[in-house]
Amino acid sequence: MSRIKEKFAELDAKNEKALISYIMAGFPNENATLSAVKGLVKGGADIIELGFPFSDPLADGPVIQNASTLSLEKGTKIGKFFELVKKIRKITDTPLVLMTYTNILYNKGYSKFISEAKKAGIDGFILPDMSIEESKEYLNAAKGKTDTIFLISPNTSKERIRKISDASSGFLYLVAVYGTTGVKTGIKNYTLKAIKEVKKQTKGKVPVGVGFGVSTPADVKKYVSVGADAVIVGSAFLKLIEKTPQNKIEQKISAFTKSLKTQTRL
Repeated sequence: MSRIKEKFAELDAKNEKALISYIMAGFPNENATLSAVKGLVKGGADIIELGFPFSDPLADGPVIQNASTLSLEKGTKIGKFFELVKKIRKITDTPLVLMTYTNILYNKGYSKFISEAKKAGIDGFILPDMSIEESKEYLNAAKGKTDTIFLISPNTSKERIRKISDASSGFLYLVAVYGTTGVKTGIKNYTLKAIKEVKKQTKGKVPVGVGFGVSTPADVKKYVSVGADAVIVGSAFLKLIEKTPQNKIEQKISAFTKSLKTQTRL
């Protein structure tokens, strides 16, 4: 059983849902990333998503795009990223998910990249631009090694939800709002309906996580109350990192994480 599956089983036994926290690796520098990770762990994050910067991040809003650009400017490359993951693994056993874009894996070769990532300590992948129709090679390379987390949206058809959830392991990522990450538009009724519909279609085979535009404890509470198995928060963490002096990052991230995590306990 993967670390991610073990985590969901552990939370289920405690009647809790998962808080999944996203940060960009290397933003604004490696030490800040390590401090943020320590804060996330101390605050109770259940799963940590590490973004690897990409030059054309289509699914990401301005906050993550800015973090990606700054990380690239600081020289974040794959080798450096894997070394950072190894350092994080010395700090925590918390499940780590790599969120990046398909080209990053494709250029190195799916099997080689996934093997190196697993060796470093990565437990799963989120590739926003990986379509289910083009995923065969990727899924074959990942089988038995790492979890593959696919995205769906509130208007994904029932048939397609079933197809994508069959290919997903770890959890299924439901995009809460139409558009890019980090755009705060308030909780939409169509999202609440989508959570219930997706849960109905997946029949408990894979946990359902909700992300994009989630930034407050109230957001977390609302999504959990309608059945989300996990709530994903990203841009809010990056904004906090950006405005916090480096020596206070761990403390600030820990406090914010605690405020979010409290709302996942039923």
